[in-house]
Amino acid sequence: MFVEPPSTFDPRSLLERFAELAWNTDTNAWLNGLTELVAQLAHCSLAQLYVLDATHTRLTLSAEWLEGTRGHEATSVPSDYRDEQLLQYCLSQNQQLSIAPLDASLHQTSFLPETSRPWRSLLCLPLQDAEGHTAGLLVVASNTHQDLAADSATLSNLGRFALGQAKLLNRLRDTRQPDLAPAASTRPCASGYGLIGDSPRMRAVYGLISKVLHNPVSVMLTGETGTGKELVARAVHDCGSRRSQAFIVQNCAALPEHLLESELFGYRKGAFTGADRDHEGLFDAANGGTLFLDEIGDMPLTLQAKLLRVLQEGEVRPLGSTRTHKVDVRIVAATHQDLHKRVDEGRFREDLYYRLSIFPIELPPLRERGQDILRLARHFADNACGFLQRDAVRWSYAALEQLAGYGFPGNVRELKGLVERAVLLCESGELLPEHFSLRKLDDELDSTLNLRERLERVERNLLIDCLRNSGGNQSQAARELGLPRRTLLYRMERLNISPASL
Repeated sequence: MFVEPPSTFDPRSLLERFAELAWNTDTNAWLNGLTELVAQLAHCSLAQLYVLDATHTRLTLSAEWLEGTRGHEATSVPSDYRDEQLLQYCLSQNQQLSIAPLDASLHQTSFLPETSRPWRSLLCLPLQDAEGHTAGLLVVASNTHQDLAADSATLSNLGRFALGQAKLLNRLRDTRQPDLAPAASTRPCASGYGLIGDSPRMRAVYGLISKVLHNPVSVMLTGETGTGKELVARAVHDCGSRRSQAFIVQNCAALPEHLLESELFGYRKGAFTGADRDHEGLFDAANGGTLFLDEIGDMPLTLQAKLLRVLQEGEVRPLGSTRTHKVDVRIVAATHQDLHKRVDEGRFREDLYYRLSIFPIELPPLRERGQDILRLARHFADNACGFLQRDAVRWSYAALEQLAGYGFPGNVRELKGLVERAVLLCESGELLPEHFSLRKLDDELDSTLNLRERLERVERNLLIDCLRNSGGNQSQAARELGLPRRTLLYRMERLNISPASL
């Protein structure tokens, strides 16, 4: 019969266990060893480590320590929160969950293994990676009544340590974490959530996206036209807790008021001339999922009042009906306009503004994402070549320099159109400056950067692109640029180019 660990844990024994584990290069053995240590520190008979897969759709049991024995069956569960499951609740809320006493008749505990004695105490901790994204869950449980939350900070640090070390071990083996979680067949969500760019401004956007993936708050996307607001909205949906449900898009500026109202809220037969049948609105079509309202700043005031009702009460009343019904829809709104200014002008409801702006995400213009321009351009060129079923094109340094020094008032959308047109015009297999019709920027846009800043941006983009083409080989990049290696290293340091970010 298993005996609970002693009430105290000798620090020397703890150091000895870490010393033993430090030389272990097997990922499974490492994770199992850390889970054993967690169980001993928490004075519990069960410790489990679940890892969230790359698609954010499955939680995989990667290590388990149960009543003095290691090992577990390879199991995984969906990460979506349904039917009051404790694991998924902890993940979706991104906060620890501590229950004592634990009652199996009140709580969904099917993830806990069956034992001769019932489980009485449970602690579930979300684990974050170095970027602040939730990467897994640590579970400890006891057959006795215990206050497990008292040790939550220590246990959480151990869990994060286990995941981080396992990631390093997998890198050493040149794998992509096969031991942590099996590959899923659904659409993957990489660290950039399917978006392209690793500039500081975009990394800040990724950090904000991670905060709302498993929280149902409304999201307001702002930024200039062409910055990719719909792509971010799709990322929030596809990588979030509602990914298995519908994602519906409606441009609020595309329809006149009466048509927009009937599209959003639906109507009943006979509501108006031509309504010969019931029509389901977009709120009903998106029930359980996400409704993306683009150009929300152009929504008429009368419809703004009805939208506010949906946000506050979760109720929809179709046109021609006297009854309301409940809907569960997450709203992601977007606009390129200054909504605060429109509120001051009386063209947008103040109460709706604050309701929608619970979590704003501002997308940067492309001219502030200098190091992303060439990477995006290559991506669009590869896609265009694939669509046209032709060989990949090469890039001349003159064309890259021209793109790097351009301000892109139309942002990513303009860059995509320019590259696709250039690929169509290119007959030699090499993209040249004459293939790009870059319009002259107004003096106001040109004045955003001084001459030195423009030259540094061009130089930085060229160095990054050359280093990426050489696979990070600095000597090879220096030869291609016609520079001594020491000069290249000096310029990389001056322009804040880190090899780790390539």
